[in-house]
Amino acid sequence: MTRRQLLRMIGVAGSGALMYQAMSGLGFAAESTYRRPPPLTGSGNGASVLILGAGLAGLVAAYELRKAGYKVQVLEYNQRAGGRNWTLRGGDTYTELGGHTQTCQFDQGQYFNPGPWRIPYHHYGVLDYCRQLGVALEPFVQVNHNAYFHGRDVYGGKPQRLREVKADFQGGISELLAKASSKGRLDDLVTKEDREILLEALRQWGGLNKDFAYASGIESSEHRGYTRDAGGGALGKPEFSKPANLHDVLNARLWSNIAASDQYEYQTTMMQPVGGMDAIARAFTREVGSLIRYGAKVTDIAQDGQGVTVTWEDTKAPGTKQQSKADWCLCTIPLSILSQIPIQVGSAMSAAIGAVPYMSSSKVGLQFSRRFWEEDDAIYGGVSFSDLPIGMLSYPSHGFGTKKGVLLGSYTFFTEAFEFTALDPAERIRKALEYGRQIHPQYDKTFENGMAVAWHRSPFTLGCFGWWTDEKREKHYADLCAVDGRIALAGEHASYLPAWQEGAILSSLSAIDQLHRRALAGGHA
Repeated sequence: MTRRQLLRMIGVAGSGALMYQAMSGLGFAAESTYRRPPPLTGSGNGASVLILGAGLAGLVAAYELRKAGYKVQVLEYNQRAGGRNWTLRGGDTYTELGGHTQTCQFDQGQYFNPGPWRIPYHHYGVLDYCRQLGVALEPFVQVNHNAYFHGRDVYGGKPQRLREVKADFQGGISELLAKASSKGRLDDLVTKEDREILLEALRQWGGLNKDFAYASGIESSEHRGYTRDAGGGALGKPEFSKPANLHDVLNARLWSNIAASDQYEYQTTMMQPVGGMDAIARAFTREVGSLIRYGAKVTDIAQDGQGVTVTWEDTKAPGTKQQSKADWCLCTIPLSILSQIPIQVGSAMSAAIGAVPYMSSSKVGLQFSRRFWEEDDAIYGGVSFSDLPIGMLSYPSHGFGTKKGVLLGSYTFFTEAFEFTALDPAERIRKALEYGRQIHPQYDKTFENGMAVAWHRSPFTLGCFGWWTDEKREKHYADLCAVDGRIALAGEHASYLPAWQEGAILSSLSAIDQLHRRALAGGHA
């Protein structure tokens, strides 16, 4: 069984959240190796570099190569920089494949990130460029113990708080191990001294009482919460909550999402740019925006021993062909697009470009007239998971206590994403509301408007991110990352951090270093 087949089965049998957790565990998410590189040694001496695509990989390359003395030009398909680093605000329009055009109606100050929306603390490259460019950051709340875990066929369809599910799972397992230890069943695994330490650890970790039972009482309620919290006056006595038994917890399978929140990739502290993820792209644009030609649709990439010639057309004047020439070319166009463009490279790189499919993904942002998740449910930021086709919900990590808010009402992969993608945007929003009200009934009276982005309908990516397998990496990855004549490739697809902005940055730095070395050597490998 291939890794892709395994993840596909997980996605079908479990949920999008469980599948993404498995992706992380199987190496699709990892620590960044970034350390701020020294300036490119030696001068570019005015040599020219043509960069295709103004996503983060292209922006980083333009920023660094210009500092090194190269003449840089960037061709970008969209009328903005950033690529998947993208934020939608009121007044923005977006037309997807199929012709559906959406106009964002969010109130001023409200926004939605259809692409990347969070930055792990160990994605050092993204954070370093934020420091260099003065991009203000704020905490992104990934794990909220008061958010919900929801299963449509368990607990009567009633959402459960993360803290309750986690406490009941840990408590049940702790009691089970404590009983096994007391009956001597762990004697061949731990010493007598370690056994005493283990029992005390289980008691504290699992919220067990003095008899090492996970039962209603102060110990368990301090983990899972109280039925009635402590208060003042004559009625201030707290009421202990009643834990679920281990059998029910295990069979509910909501525990599958606990590990998703504990994964290294999502551990505290995570961050987000103040005001929207595109603050990073806008900061780069302030530095290199004069180098970018917007609305340039690349149609052919050719090279010879002297340089590179790229043919493109202005998206506002289809059919009008223009050409740009340079000594070198860094192509950051997603492979899902690049595989459809004639490019003059060797058979090895050509095969690599055509070998990598792109993951499906869909997001829906919903604006509500009041922050009911804060006012009614005391949820301030964080993620709620569900086995419904919407996958997960995320609550805004900014603007606490204000009137309105935009909630990530659906985030899906695999089958659920393809199903959402098959619908028109209005129907995706309707479905997100239909499923979401099973978790938050307040949807009906507070929904105002929404935006839906299905990444396989995005004309500039045709998918969410490069979907590598071990076999394809072994066969094609080195060829994809090599310089072919005067052309190099970069982007998250040319990294071991696919789907993350960090992967795009790392691949860009690696590619421009290779180009620079070759340029200094007079064009020879």
